[in-house]
Amino acid sequence: MAEIEDIVENVKELKILIVFGTRPEAIKMAPLVKLFAADPRFETRVCVTAQHREMLDQVLRFFEITPAYDLDLMKPGQDLYHLTAAVITGMKPVLESFSPDYVFVHGDTSTSTGAALASFYAGARVCHVEAGLRTYNKRSPFPEEVNRQLTARIADLHFAPTNTAAANLLSEGISSQQICVTGNTVIDALLWARKKIAGYEDDEIRELKSLIQPGKKIVLVTGHRRENFGDGFLQICRAIRRIAEMENVQVIYPVHLNPNVQQPVRSLLTGIDTVTLISPLAYPAFIWLMEKSTLLLTDSGGVQEEAPSLGKPVLVMRNTTERPEAVHAGTVKLVGAHEDTIVSEASLLLTDPVAYARMSQNINPYGDGTACASIVRKILALNG
Repeated sequence: MAEIEDIVENVKELKILIVFGTRPEAIKMAPLVKLFAADPRFETRVCVTAQHREMLDQVLRFFEITPAYDLDLMKPGQDLYHLTAAVITGMKPVLESFSPDYVFVHGDTSTSTGAALASFYAGARVCHVEAGLRTYNKRSPFPEEVNRQLTARIADLHFAPTNTAAANLLSEGISSQQICVTGNTVIDALLWARKKIAGYEDDEIRELKSLIQPGKKIVLVTGHRRENFGDGFLQICRAIRRIAEMENVQVIYPVHLNPNVQQPVRSLLTGIDTVTLISPLAYPAFIWLMEKSTLLLTDSGGVQEEAPSLGKPVLVMRNTTERPEAVHAGTVKLVGAHEDTIVSEASLLLTDPVAYARMSQNINPYGDGTACASIVRKILALNG
C-alpha cells in the first residue's frame, strides 16, 4: 500500500461502489475490493446482484467480503429480459442511498451492463474493469460480446487488461485519456489465493485428493457457454470420452449446474472409470485442482487468463475468443466445439513433451498481479 499512499495524500474521501453478480466477476473484483477497503481515503461498499447465488457466496466467503447491498436477483429459469430489467431497477435505491462518486463494474455480464446503465442514470462515473475485450461477433460469445460493447459506451473510465484491449477501445473512438492499461485483476486474485491455500485444506480439497487416481495425468474440463448448447456439448462430451481412453489419463469435470450442460454430460460420460464428474468447485478447490492438472479444456474466459500463470496449457473449446493475446502468446489454443480437433490437440499435448513445454513455458500476457494497484492509483491521480 505504501507506493499507492505516496501518490496523493490529501485527496477527499471518495465513495466507491463495486458491483458484481457472478462468480467470475467476484473473483476478479475481490482483490480490488480489498485494496480500496484498506485505504481510508475511500468509503468503499460492495453491491452484489446474485446473478449467480451459491457460486457467488462461495467466493465472498473465501475472500472475506461482506456486501453492503445484496439484490438477491437469482430466480429459477431466469432469462436475460427479466435479469437485465431487475438489475437496473434493483440498483436504483442503492445508488440513491449511497450516492457514489465512482461505480466499478466488471467485464461482460448482464449485471455489469445493467449496473452501468443505472449508474449513468444516477449521475455516477462508471469504471469498467477488464474493458476492451472483443470478438466483434455479437453472437459469439452471446450475450457477452454485446454486453461489453454496451458497457464501453456508458463507461467514463476503461481499465484495459492489455494493450490489445486498449487498441480496441481507441479504434471505437474512446479517448486515450479515459483508458488505463493495468493487466488483469484475475492474476491479482490468483496470486492472493495461492498464498492463502498454501497448506490450506477444506472438505472439497480433501474430497479431490481422494478422487485423483495415482499416476494419472489430470485433464481438467470446464464448460458452460450458451453457444455450445446442443450439438456443441455433444461433440465436447464425445471428445472427452476419447481422451479418457488414452493411457494414464484421468478427466475431472466439475459440471455446471445449467440443465443444458448437465443433460449431455451426464448421459454421455456417466459410468466411465477415467471420467470423474463432480459438482462445481469453490474457488480455492478449483485453484488447487488447476495446480494438480496437466491440461485444461475450457470454454471459460477466466481460465484462459489464470492457467498460464500456473504453467498449464489451455485448449479453448470455442470458435472465437475475446482474449487473442493468449493465443498470440501461445499459452492457449482455439479448438472449437469440434470432437476431432479437441482430441487431436489434447493427444499432442499429453504425449509430446516438446509441444507441451512450448505452451506451458510461455509468458502469461495478462500481467503480474499489480492490476488493482494501478486502478487505485488512477483514481487517486484523477482526484488529487
